[in-house]
Amino acid sequence: MADKLSAAFSSSPGSPGSFEPPMLPLDGHRLTLAETVTVARAPRRPRVALAPEAVSRMEATTRAKADLIAAGVPIYGVTAGFGDSNTRQIHGDKAAALQENLLRFLNCGTGAAAEPDVLRATLLVRANCLARGYSAIRPRVVELLLDCLNHDILPLIPERGSVGASGDLVPLSYVGRMLTGEGDVLDGGERRPAAAALAGAGLSPVALEAKEGLALVNGTSFMSAFAVLAAHDAGELAYAAELCTAMASQVLLGNPAHFDDFLFQQKPHEGVLASARTIRGLLAGGGHGGGPGADEAWTGDGFRQLERPIQDRYSVRCAPHVVGALRDTLIWAEQMLEIEVNSSNDNPLFHPDGTVLNGGNFYGGHVGQTMDSLKIAVASVADLLDRQLELVVDEKFNNGLTPNLIPRYEAGSWDAGLHHGFKGMQISASSLVAEAQRWTMPATSFSRSTEAHNQDKVSMGTIAARDARSVVELAQEVAAIHLIALCQAADLRGLEHLSSATAAAHTLVRKLTPFLDGDRPLQEDIGRVRNAIRSGELRRTLSESGRGVAALG
Repeated sequence: MADKLSAAFSSSPGSPGSFEPPMLPLDGHRLTLAETVTVARAPRRPRVALAPEAVSRMEATTRAKADLIAAGVPIYGVTAGFGDSNTRQIHGDKAAALQENLLRFLNCGTGAAAEPDVLRATLLVRANCLARGYSAIRPRVVELLLDCLNHDILPLIPERGSVGASGDLVPLSYVGRMLTGEGDVLDGGERRPAAAALAGAGLSPVALEAKEGLALVNGTSFMSAFAVLAAHDAGELAYAAELCTAMASQVLLGNPAHFDDFLFQQKPHEGVLASARTIRGLLAGGGHGGGPGADEAWTGDGFRQLERPIQDRYSVRCAPHVVGALRDTLIWAEQMLEIEVNSSNDNPLFHPDGTVLNGGNFYGGHVGQTMDSLKIAVASVADLLDRQLELVVDEKFNNGLTPNLIPRYEAGSWDAGLHHGFKGMQISASSLVAEAQRWTMPATSFSRSTEAHNQDKVSMGTIAARDARSVVELAQEVAAIHLIALCQAADLRGLEHLSSATAAAHTLVRKLTPFLDGDRPLQEDIGRVRNAIRSGELRRTLSESGRGVAALG
Protein backbone atom coordinates (compact mmCIF):
# COMPACT_ATOMS: atom_id res chain seq x y z
CA MET A 1 0.00 0.00 0.00
CA ALA A 2 2.89 2.39 0.70
CA ASP A 3 4.04 2.58 -2.92
CA LYS A 4 0.48 3.06 -4.15
CA LEU A 5 0.04 5.84 -1.62
CA SER A 6 3.14 7.64 -2.86
CA ALA A 7 1.66 7.65 -6.35
CA ALA A 8 -1.63 8.95 -5.02
CA PHE A 9 0.09 11.75 -3.13
CA SER A 10 2.26 12.71 -6.09
CA SER A 11 -0.82 13.06 -8.28
CA SER A 12 -2.80 14.95 -5.67
CA PRO A 13 -3.48 18.69 -5.85
CA GLY A 14 -0.46 20.80 -5.16
CA SER A 15 1.66 19.06 -7.79
CA PRO A 16 3.22 21.43 -10.34
CA GLY A 17 0.65 22.58 -12.88
CA SER A 18 -2.28 21.28 -10.81
CA PHE A 19 -5.04 23.80 -10.07
CA GLU A 20 -8.19 21.76 -9.50
CA PRO A 21 -8.37 18.80 -7.16
CA PRO A 22 -9.01 15.51 -8.95
CA MET A 23 -12.41 13.87 -8.53
CA LEU A 24 -12.75 10.55 -6.76
CA PRO A 25 -16.07 8.89 -7.68
CA LEU A 26 -17.54 6.44 -5.17
CA ASP A 27 -19.50 3.45 -6.41
CA GLY A 28 -19.17 1.15 -3.40
CA HIS A 29 -16.93 -1.31 -5.20
CA ARG A 30 -13.54 0.18 -6.08
CA LEU A 31 -12.31 2.36 -3.21
CA THR A 32 -8.69 1.47 -2.45
CA LEU A 33 -6.92 1.71 0.88
CA ALA A 34 -4.36 4.08 -0.66
CA GLU A 35 -7.18 6.42 -1.78
CA THR A 36 -8.62 6.27 1.72
CA VAL A 37 -5.32 7.34 3.29
CA THR A 38 -4.91 10.09 0.69
CA VAL A 39 -8.35 11.55 1.42
CA ALA A 40 -7.66 11.27 5.16
CA ARG A 41 -4.19 12.84 5.18
CA ALA A 42 -3.07 14.55 1.99
CA PRO A 43 -2.53 18.31 2.42
CA ARG A 44 -4.84 18.97 -0.54
CA ARG A 45 -7.30 16.14 -0.96
CA PRO A 46 -9.28 14.84 -3.93
CA ARG A 47 -12.90 15.94 -4.13
CA VAL A 48 -15.24 13.02 -3.60
CA ALA A 49 -18.64 12.46 -5.23
CA LEU A 50 -21.13 9.67 -5.83
CA ALA A 51 -20.77 7.83 -9.13
CA PRO A 52 -23.92 7.97 -11.33
CA GLU A 53 -24.46 4.22 -11.08
CA ALA A 54 -24.43 4.47 -7.28
CA VAL A 55 -27.14 7.13 -7.40
CA SER A 56 -29.30 4.87 -9.59
CA ARG A 57 -29.00 1.92 -7.20
CA MET A 58 -29.77 4.08 -4.19
CA GLU A 59 -32.87 5.51 -5.83
CA ALA A 60 -34.11 2.02 -6.72
CA THR A 61 -33.89 0.69 -3.15
CA THR A 62 -35.36 3.90 -1.75
CA ARG A 63 -38.43 3.31 -3.93
CA ALA A 64 -38.59 -0.33 -2.81
CA LYS A 65 -38.50 0.79 0.84
CA ALA A 66 -41.34 3.26 0.28
CA ASP A 67 -43.50 0.55 -1.31
CA LEU A 68 -42.94 -1.81 1.63
CA ILE A 69 -43.78 0.92 4.15
CA ALA A 70 -46.97 1.77 2.23
CA ALA A 71 -47.95 -1.91 2.29
CA GLY A 72 -47.71 -1.97 6.10
CA VAL A 73 -44.90 -4.53 6.18
CA PRO A 74 -43.03 -4.56 9.51
CA ILE A 75 -39.42 -3.64 8.71
CA TYR A 76 -36.66 -3.72 11.29
CA GLY A 77 -35.45 -0.24 12.19
CA VAL A 78 -37.95 1.34 9.79
CA THR A 79 -41.43 0.50 11.02
CA ALA A 80 -40.20 -1.55 13.99
CA GLY A 81 -37.92 -0.74 16.89
CA PHE A 82 -34.18 -1.30 17.19
CA GLY A 83 -32.38 -4.25 18.74
CA ASP A 84 -34.52 -6.30 21.07
CA SER A 85 -37.32 -3.75 20.49
CA ASN A 86 -37.86 -5.12 16.98
CA THR A 87 -41.21 -6.66 17.98
CA ARG A 88 -42.71 -3.19 18.45
CA GLN A 89 -44.17 -2.09 15.15
CA ILE A 90 -45.05 1.54 14.50
CA HIS A 91 -47.08 3.25 11.80
CA GLY A 92 -45.17 4.49 8.78
CA ASP A 93 -45.99 8.06 9.77
CA LYS A 94 -43.61 7.66 12.74
CA ALA A 95 -40.71 6.26 10.71
CA ALA A 96 -38.84 9.57 10.40
CA ALA A 97 -39.23 10.37 14.09
CA LEU A 98 -37.84 6.94 14.93
CA GLN A 99 -34.61 7.85 13.09
CA GLU A 100 -34.30 11.11 15.01
CA ASN A 101 -34.60 9.28 18.32
CA LEU A 102 -32.04 6.70 17.20
CA LEU A 103 -29.40 9.40 16.82
CA ARG A 104 -30.34 10.89 20.17
CA PHE A 105 -30.14 7.79 22.34
CA LEU A 106 -26.93 6.64 20.68
CA ASN A 107 -25.17 9.98 21.22
CA CYS A 108 -23.34 8.87 24.36
CA GLY A 109 -19.70 8.31 23.38
CA THR A 110 -16.90 9.09 25.81
CA GLY A 111 -13.21 9.87 25.69
CA ALA A 112 -11.21 12.15 23.45
CA ALA A 113 -12.44 12.89 19.93
CA ALA A 114 -10.80 10.93 17.15
CA GLU A 115 -8.09 12.65 15.13
CA PRO A 116 -9.08 14.46 11.91
CA ASP A 117 -7.53 11.81 9.66
CA VAL A 118 -9.69 9.15 11.30
CA LEU A 119 -12.76 11.38 10.96
CA ARG A 120 -12.14 11.96 7.24
CA ALA A 121 -11.58 8.27 6.62
CA THR A 122 -14.78 7.47 8.52
CA LEU A 123 -16.87 9.78 6.34
CA LEU A 124 -15.30 8.47 3.14
CA VAL A 125 -15.74 4.80 4.01
CA ARG A 126 -19.31 5.28 5.24
CA ALA A 127 -20.25 7.08 2.04
CA ASN A 128 -18.64 4.39 -0.09
CA CYS A 129 -20.46 1.58 1.73
CA LEU A 130 -23.78 3.38 1.27
CA ALA A 131 -22.91 3.97 -2.40
CA ARG A 132 -23.38 0.26 -3.04
CA GLY A 133 -27.03 1.22 -2.98
CA TYR A 134 -28.66 -1.46 -0.84
CA SER A 135 -29.21 0.54 2.36
CA ALA A 136 -32.28 2.46 1.11
CA ILE A 137 -30.85 5.89 1.85
CA ARG A 138 -31.42 8.84 -0.48
CA PRO A 139 -28.47 10.06 -2.55
CA ARG A 140 -29.07 13.55 -1.15
CA VAL A 141 -28.08 12.42 2.36
CA VAL A 142 -24.82 10.82 1.21
CA GLU A 143 -24.06 13.77 -1.05
CA LEU A 144 -24.31 16.07 1.99
CA LEU A 145 -21.94 13.76 3.86
CA LEU A 146 -19.46 14.09 0.99
CA ASP A 147 -19.99 17.86 0.83
CA CYS A 148 -18.96 18.01 4.48
CA LEU A 149 -15.89 15.92 3.72
CA ASN A 150 -14.95 18.14 0.77
CA HIS A 151 -15.31 21.25 2.95
CA ASP A 152 -13.41 19.56 5.81
CA ILE A 153 -16.40 19.78 8.13
CA LEU A 154 -15.90 16.80 10.43
CA PRO A 155 -18.07 15.38 13.21
CA LEU A 156 -16.42 15.31 16.61
CA ILE A 157 -16.60 11.58 17.35
CA PRO A 158 -15.53 10.31 20.80
CA GLU A 159 -13.32 7.26 20.46
CA ARG A 160 -15.07 5.12 23.07
CA GLY A 161 -18.50 3.55 22.99
CA SER A 162 -18.56 0.81 20.35
CA VAL A 163 -18.42 -2.95 20.85
CA GLY A 164 -18.28 -3.41 17.08
CA ALA A 165 -21.36 -5.63 16.91
CA SER A 166 -24.11 -3.66 15.17
CA GLY A 167 -21.24 -1.80 13.64
CA ASP A 168 -20.19 1.46 15.27
CA LEU A 169 -23.60 2.62 16.46
CA VAL A 170 -22.50 5.17 19.04
CA PRO A 171 -19.59 6.73 17.09
CA LEU A 172 -21.50 6.94 13.81
CA SER A 173 -24.46 8.65 15.49
CA TYR A 174 -22.26 11.76 15.52
CA VAL A 175 -22.09 11.59 11.72
CA GLY A 176 -25.89 11.47 11.51
CA ARG A 177 -26.34 14.38 13.88
CA MET A 178 -23.89 16.51 11.90
CA LEU A 179 -25.98 15.96 8.76
CA THR A 180 -29.09 17.12 10.59
CA GLY A 181 -27.28 20.25 11.79
CA GLU A 182 -26.92 19.11 15.40
CA GLY A 183 -23.92 18.78 17.65
CA ASP A 184 -20.44 20.26 17.26
CA VAL A 185 -17.99 19.74 14.42
CA LEU A 186 -14.46 20.59 13.38
CA ASP A 187 -14.72 23.20 10.65
CA GLY A 188 -11.32 23.80 9.09
CA GLY A 189 -9.77 22.68 12.37
CA GLU A 190 -11.95 24.91 14.57
CA ARG A 191 -14.76 23.65 16.80
CA ARG A 192 -18.15 25.08 15.80
CA PRO A 193 -21.83 24.16 16.00
CA ALA A 194 -22.73 21.93 13.06
CA ALA A 195 -25.53 24.22 11.90
CA ALA A 196 -23.18 27.21 11.69
CA ALA A 197 -20.50 25.22 9.87
CA LEU A 198 -22.99 23.94 7.30
CA ALA A 199 -24.39 27.40 6.74
CA GLY A 200 -20.91 28.85 6.35
CA ALA A 201 -20.22 26.37 3.56
CA GLY A 202 -23.54 27.09 1.86
CA LEU A 203 -24.95 23.70 2.85
CA SER A 204 -28.36 22.86 4.31
CA PRO A 205 -28.98 20.11 6.87
CA VAL A 206 -31.25 17.21 5.96
CA ALA A 207 -34.31 15.82 7.70
CA LEU A 208 -33.72 12.09 7.79
CA GLU A 209 -36.42 9.82 6.45
CA ALA A 210 -37.26 6.20 7.23
CA LYS A 211 -34.20 3.94 7.64
CA GLU A 212 -31.69 6.70 6.93
CA GLY A 213 -30.44 7.18 10.48
CA LEU A 214 -29.98 3.43 10.80
CA ALA A 215 -28.17 3.31 7.44
CA LEU A 216 -25.70 5.90 8.72
CA VAL A 217 -24.92 4.28 12.08
CA ASN A 218 -25.28 0.55 11.38
CA GLY A 219 -21.85 -0.20 9.91
CA THR A 220 -18.13 -0.74 10.43
CA SER A 221 -16.82 2.55 9.04
CA PHE A 222 -15.34 4.01 12.24
CA MET A 223 -13.34 0.89 13.06
CA SER A 224 -12.34 0.57 9.40
CA ALA A 225 -10.96 4.12 9.44
CA PHE A 226 -8.65 3.29 12.35
CA ALA A 227 -7.73 -0.01 10.72
CA VAL A 228 -6.85 1.36 7.28
CA LEU A 229 -4.65 4.09 8.75
CA ALA A 230 -2.97 1.67 11.17
CA ALA A 231 -2.23 -0.76 8.32
CA HIS A 232 -0.71 2.02 6.23
CA ASP A 233 1.46 3.22 9.11
CA ALA A 234 2.55 -0.36 9.83
CA GLY A 235 3.80 -0.61 6.24
CA GLU A 236 5.94 2.49 6.72
CA LEU A 237 7.18 1.07 10.01
CA ALA A 238 8.22 -2.16 8.28
CA TYR A 239 10.41 -0.21 5.88
CA ALA A 240 11.92 1.81 8.74
CA ALA A 241 12.70 -1.42 10.59
CA GLU A 242 14.46 -2.80 7.52
CA LEU A 243 16.50 0.37 7.23
CA CYS A 244 17.39 0.18 10.92
CA THR A 245 18.45 -3.44 10.49
CA ALA A 246 20.72 -2.58 7.55
CA MET A 247 22.33 0.29 9.49
CA ALA A 248 22.66 -1.83 12.64
CA SER A 249 24.49 -4.49 10.62
CA GLN A 250 26.85 -1.85 9.25
CA VAL A 251 27.66 0.05 12.45
CA LEU A 252 28.12 -3.21 14.39
CA LEU A 253 30.41 -4.56 11.64
CA GLY A 254 27.99 -7.42 11.20
CA ASN A 255 27.78 -10.19 8.63
CA PRO A 256 25.83 -9.11 5.50
CA ALA A 257 25.69 -12.73 4.30
CA HIS A 258 22.86 -13.26 6.80
CA PHE A 259 20.60 -11.62 4.20
CA ASP A 260 21.68 -13.66 1.16
CA ASP A 261 18.75 -14.57 -1.09
CA PHE A 262 19.66 -18.28 -1.04
CA LEU A 263 18.71 -18.53 2.63
CA PHE A 264 15.28 -17.06 2.16
CA GLN A 265 14.43 -19.02 -0.95
CA GLN A 266 14.57 -22.09 1.27
CA LYS A 267 11.75 -20.69 3.44
CA PRO A 268 9.93 -18.48 0.96
CA HIS A 269 7.27 -16.62 2.90
CA GLU A 270 6.32 -13.68 0.68
CA GLY A 271 6.77 -11.03 3.37
CA VAL A 272 10.10 -12.48 4.51
CA LEU A 273 11.42 -12.52 0.94
CA ALA A 274 10.39 -8.88 0.53
CA SER A 275 12.00 -7.85 3.82
CA ALA A 276 15.29 -9.58 3.08
CA ARG A 277 15.31 -8.12 -0.45
CA THR A 278 14.86 -4.63 0.96
CA ILE A 279 17.68 -5.08 3.49
CA ARG A 280 20.00 -6.38 0.78
CA GLY A 281 19.20 -3.37 -1.37
CA LEU A 282 19.93 -1.04 1.51
CA LEU A 283 23.24 -2.76 2.23
CA ALA A 284 24.41 -2.82 -1.38
CA GLY A 285 27.74 -1.08 -1.82
CA GLY A 286 28.43 -0.72 1.87
CA GLY A 287 31.26 -2.06 4.03
CA HIS A 288 31.83 -5.80 4.15
CA GLY A 289 31.46 -6.11 7.90
CA GLY A 290 32.59 -9.14 9.86
CA GLY A 291 31.69 -12.80 9.93
CA PRO A 292 33.37 -15.56 7.92
CA GLY A 293 36.27 -14.22 5.96
CA ALA A 294 36.97 -11.38 8.39
CA ASP A 295 39.79 -13.38 9.94
CA GLU A 296 42.71 -14.85 8.04
CA ALA A 297 42.39 -18.53 7.12
CA TRP A 298 43.76 -20.77 9.85
CA THR A 299 45.68 -23.94 9.15
CA GLY A 300 46.79 -24.67 12.68
CA ASP A 301 45.66 -27.40 15.09
CA GLY A 302 43.85 -27.30 18.36
CA PHE A 303 41.94 -24.13 19.15
CA ARG A 304 41.86 -20.43 18.47
CA GLN A 305 39.58 -17.58 19.53
CA LEU A 306 38.02 -15.74 16.59
CA GLU A 307 38.18 -11.97 16.73
CA ARG A 308 34.58 -11.67 15.52
CA PRO A 309 31.58 -13.96 15.81
CA ILE A 310 30.55 -16.00 12.78
CA GLN A 311 26.88 -15.16 13.42
CA ASP A 312 25.24 -11.94 14.55
CA ARG A 313 22.66 -12.02 17.30
CA TYR A 314 19.08 -12.90 16.47
CA SER A 315 17.81 -9.32 16.52
CA VAL A 316 19.95 -8.63 13.44
CA ARG A 317 20.21 -12.05 11.78
CA CYS A 318 16.52 -12.93 12.13
CA ALA A 319 15.16 -9.45 11.38
CA PRO A 320 13.71 -10.40 7.96
CA HIS A 321 11.72 -13.14 9.65
CA VAL A 322 10.33 -10.74 12.27
CA VAL A 323 9.59 -7.86 9.90
CA GLY A 324 8.49 -10.35 7.24
CA ALA A 325 5.83 -11.69 9.58
CA LEU A 326 4.47 -8.15 9.79
CA ARG A 327 4.57 -7.82 6.01
CA ASP A 328 2.74 -11.13 5.56
CA THR A 329 0.16 -10.02 8.12
CA LEU A 330 -0.33 -6.82 6.14
CA ILE A 331 -0.90 -8.74 2.91
CA TRP A 332 -4.01 -10.50 4.15
CA ALA A 333 -5.07 -7.67 6.46
CA GLU A 334 -5.20 -5.27 3.52
CA GLN A 335 -7.15 -7.79 1.47
CA MET A 336 -9.75 -8.06 4.21
CA LEU A 337 -9.91 -4.32 4.79
CA GLU A 338 -10.38 -3.57 1.10
CA ILE A 339 -13.40 -5.89 1.07
CA GLU A 340 -14.72 -4.26 4.26
CA VAL A 341 -14.58 -0.68 2.95
CA ASN A 342 -16.36 -1.80 -0.23
CA SER A 343 -19.17 -3.70 1.48
CA SER A 344 -22.77 -3.14 2.50
CA ASN A 345 -22.22 -3.49 6.24
CA ASP A 346 -25.73 -2.45 7.19
CA ASN A 347 -29.00 -4.04 8.26
CA PRO A 348 -31.57 -4.51 6.88
CA LEU A 349 -30.59 -4.48 3.21
CA PHE A 350 -33.03 -3.84 0.37
CA HIS A 351 -32.99 -5.62 -2.96
CA PRO A 352 -34.12 -3.55 -5.95
CA ASP A 353 -36.80 -6.22 -6.61
CA GLY A 354 -38.56 -5.08 -3.44
CA THR A 355 -37.23 -7.71 -1.02
CA VAL A 356 -35.93 -6.66 2.39
CA LEU A 357 -33.47 -8.99 4.12
CA ASN A 358 -32.20 -8.99 7.70
CA GLY A 359 -28.70 -10.19 8.49
CA GLY A 360 -25.45 -9.42 10.29
CA ASN A 361 -23.23 -7.61 7.79
CA PHE A 362 -22.61 -4.94 10.41
CA TYR A 363 -20.47 -7.36 12.43
CA GLY A 364 -16.87 -6.17 12.70
CA GLY A 365 -15.21 -9.56 13.07
CA HIS A 366 -12.81 -9.26 10.15
CA VAL A 367 -11.61 -5.82 11.22
CA GLY A 368 -11.11 -7.08 14.78
CA GLN A 369 -9.23 -10.18 13.68
CA THR A 370 -6.88 -8.29 11.36
CA MET A 371 -6.17 -5.59 13.92
CA ASP A 372 -5.49 -8.02 16.76
CA SER A 373 -3.04 -9.81 14.48
CA LEU A 374 -1.51 -6.58 13.24
CA LYS A 375 -0.82 -5.16 16.68
CA ILE A 376 0.96 -8.37 17.75
CA ALA A 377 3.18 -8.28 14.64
CA VAL A 378 3.92 -4.57 15.11
CA ALA A 379 4.79 -4.99 18.79
CA SER A 380 7.19 -7.78 17.84
CA VAL A 381 8.96 -5.41 15.41
CA ALA A 382 9.17 -2.76 18.13
CA ASP A 383 10.77 -5.32 20.44
CA LEU A 384 13.22 -6.29 17.68
CA LEU A 385 14.30 -2.66 17.29
CA ASP A 386 14.74 -2.27 21.03
CA ARG A 387 17.00 -5.34 21.10
CA GLN A 388 19.07 -3.93 18.23
CA LEU A 389 19.33 -0.64 20.11
CA GLU A 390 20.73 -2.48 23.14
CA LEU A 391 23.47 -3.98 20.98
CA VAL A 392 24.38 -0.57 19.58
CA VAL A 393 24.53 1.38 22.86
CA ASP A 394 26.06 -1.30 25.11
CA GLU A 395 29.87 -1.27 25.03
CA LYS A 396 29.85 -5.02 25.81
CA PHE A 397 28.22 -5.75 22.45
CA ASN A 398 28.82 -2.80 20.09
CA ASN A 399 32.23 -3.89 18.83
CA GLY A 400 34.29 -0.89 19.82
CA LEU A 401 31.72 1.92 19.77
CA THR A 402 31.61 4.18 22.81
CA PRO A 403 29.41 3.35 25.84
CA ASN A 404 25.93 4.74 25.22
CA LEU A 405 27.31 6.30 22.02
CA ILE A 406 28.84 9.25 23.85
CA PRO A 407 31.26 11.39 21.84
CA ARG A 408 34.92 10.43 22.02
CA TYR A 409 36.65 12.70 24.54
CA GLU A 410 40.33 13.14 25.25
CA ALA A 411 41.32 11.66 28.60
CA GLY A 412 42.03 15.07 30.10
CA SER A 413 38.92 16.74 28.70
CA TRP A 414 36.56 18.51 31.10
CA ASP A 415 33.65 16.61 29.48
CA ALA A 416 35.17 13.18 30.11
CA GLY A 417 32.91 11.21 32.45
CA LEU A 418 30.12 13.79 32.47
CA HIS A 419 27.95 12.61 29.59
CA HIS A 420 25.62 9.62 29.27
CA GLY A 421 24.61 9.85 25.61
CA PHE A 422 21.78 7.50 24.69
CA LYS A 423 21.25 5.98 28.13
CA GLY A 424 17.96 7.84 28.56
CA MET A 425 16.90 7.08 24.99
CA GLN A 426 17.26 3.35 25.62
CA ILE A 427 15.21 3.62 28.79
CA SER A 428 12.50 5.47 26.88
CA ALA A 429 12.50 2.92 24.06
CA SER A 430 12.24 0.06 26.54
CA SER A 431 9.25 1.75 28.16
CA LEU A 432 7.54 2.25 24.79
CA VAL A 433 8.00 -1.40 23.88
CA ALA A 434 6.62 -2.55 27.22
CA GLU A 435 3.54 -0.40 26.68
CA ALA A 436 3.11 -1.72 23.14
CA GLN A 437 3.35 -5.30 24.37
CA ARG A 438 0.72 -4.57 27.01
CA TRP A 439 -1.74 -3.63 24.25
CA THR A 440 -1.32 -6.95 22.41
CA MET A 441 -4.00 -8.79 24.39
CA PRO A 442 -6.57 -9.69 21.70
CA ALA A 443 -9.57 -7.42 22.05
CA THR A 444 -11.70 -9.88 20.09
CA SER A 445 -11.35 -12.39 22.93
CA PHE A 446 -13.47 -10.15 25.16
CA SER A 447 -16.86 -10.47 23.52
CA ARG A 448 -19.66 -9.70 25.94
CA SER A 449 -23.43 -9.83 25.75
CA THR A 450 -25.08 -6.43 25.62
CA GLU A 451 -28.30 -4.65 24.60
CA ALA A 452 -30.67 -6.94 26.52
CA HIS A 453 -28.98 -10.08 25.10
CA ASN A 454 -29.82 -9.09 21.52
CA GLN A 455 -26.17 -8.28 20.79
CA ASP A 456 -25.11 -11.44 22.60
CA LYS A 457 -21.93 -12.00 20.54
CA VAL A 458 -19.94 -8.90 19.65
CA SER A 459 -16.73 -8.32 17.67
CA MET A 460 -14.85 -5.70 19.70
CA GLY A 461 -13.48 -4.66 16.31
CA THR A 462 -13.36 -0.95 17.13
CA ILE A 463 -11.36 -1.50 20.31
CA ALA A 464 -8.98 -3.82 18.43
CA ALA A 465 -8.48 -1.18 15.72
CA ARG A 466 -7.87 1.59 18.26
CA ASP A 467 -5.38 -0.67 20.06
CA ALA A 468 -3.58 -1.33 16.78
CA ARG A 469 -3.36 2.40 16.17
CA SER A 470 -1.79 2.88 19.60
CA VAL A 471 0.71 0.05 19.17
CA VAL A 472 1.80 1.40 15.78
CA GLU A 473 2.32 4.88 17.24
CA LEU A 474 4.50 3.47 20.04
CA ALA A 475 6.50 1.41 17.55
CA GLN A 476 7.09 4.47 15.37
CA GLU A 477 8.65 6.24 18.35
CA VAL A 478 10.88 3.23 19.08
CA ALA A 479 12.01 3.23 15.44
CA ALA A 480 12.75 6.95 15.63
CA ILE A 481 14.89 6.54 18.75
CA HIS A 482 16.77 3.64 17.21
CA LEU A 483 17.35 5.48 13.93
CA ILE A 484 18.77 8.50 15.76
CA ALA A 485 21.07 6.18 17.72
CA LEU A 486 22.19 4.41 14.54
CA CYS A 487 23.14 7.71 12.92
CA GLN A 488 25.15 8.59 16.03
CA ALA A 489 26.85 5.19 15.80
CA ALA A 490 27.59 5.74 12.11
CA ASP A 491 29.23 9.07 12.88
CA LEU A 492 31.36 7.41 15.56
CA ARG A 493 32.24 4.37 13.44
CA GLY A 494 32.86 6.29 10.23
CA LEU A 495 30.46 7.02 7.39
CA GLU A 496 32.58 4.93 5.02
CA HIS A 497 30.90 1.87 6.52
CA LEU A 498 27.51 2.98 5.12
CA SER A 499 26.10 2.20 1.71
CA SER A 500 24.70 4.90 -0.57
CA ALA A 501 21.19 4.09 0.67
CA THR A 502 21.96 4.19 4.38
CA ALA A 503 24.10 7.29 3.82
CA ALA A 504 21.05 8.98 2.26
CA ALA A 505 19.04 8.04 5.34
CA HIS A 506 21.81 9.43 7.54
CA THR A 507 21.71 12.72 5.62
CA LEU A 508 17.94 13.02 6.08
CA VAL A 509 18.07 12.22 9.79
CA ARG A 510 20.88 14.68 10.33
CA LYS A 511 18.62 17.43 8.94
CA LEU A 512 16.18 16.59 11.72
CA THR A 513 18.56 15.92 14.61
CA PRO A 514 22.25 16.94 14.83
CA PHE A 515 25.07 14.79 16.10
CA LEU A 516 24.92 14.42 19.87
CA ASP A 517 28.11 16.13 20.98
CA GLY A 518 26.99 16.25 24.61
CA ASP A 519 23.93 15.50 26.71
CA ARG A 520 20.85 17.49 25.66
CA PRO A 521 17.06 16.97 25.55
CA LEU A 522 15.99 14.77 22.60
CA GLN A 523 12.20 14.76 22.89
CA GLU A 524 11.63 17.04 19.91
CA ASP A 525 14.21 15.17 17.84
CA ILE A 526 12.26 11.95 18.37
CA GLY A 527 9.08 13.66 17.20
CA ARG A 528 10.67 14.98 14.01
CA VAL A 529 12.14 11.62 13.03
CA ARG A 530 8.93 9.83 13.94
CA ASN A 531 7.02 12.16 11.60
CA ALA A 532 9.47 11.39 8.80
CA ILE A 533 8.74 7.69 9.26
CA ARG A 534 4.96 8.07 9.57
CA SER A 535 4.59 10.41 6.60
CA GLY A 536 6.62 8.17 4.30
CA GLU A 537 9.27 10.88 3.86
CA LEU A 538 12.00 8.48 4.95
CA ARG A 539 11.02 5.80 2.43
CA ARG A 540 10.35 8.26 -0.37
CA THR A 541 13.70 9.99 0.13
CA LEU A 542 15.52 6.73 -0.51
CA SER A 543 13.26 5.35 -3.24
CA GLU A 544 13.07 8.60 -5.23
CA SER A 545 16.85 8.83 -5.24
CA GLY A 546 17.06 5.27 -6.55
CA ARG A 547 18.78 4.05 -3.41
CA GLY A 548 17.40 1.16 -1.42
CA VAL A 549 14.43 -1.03 -2.20
CA ALA A 550 10.99 0.18 -1.11
CA ALA A 551 9.23 -3.15 -0.73
CA LEU A 552 5.46 -3.08 -0.79
CA GLY A 553 3.78 -2.40 2.54
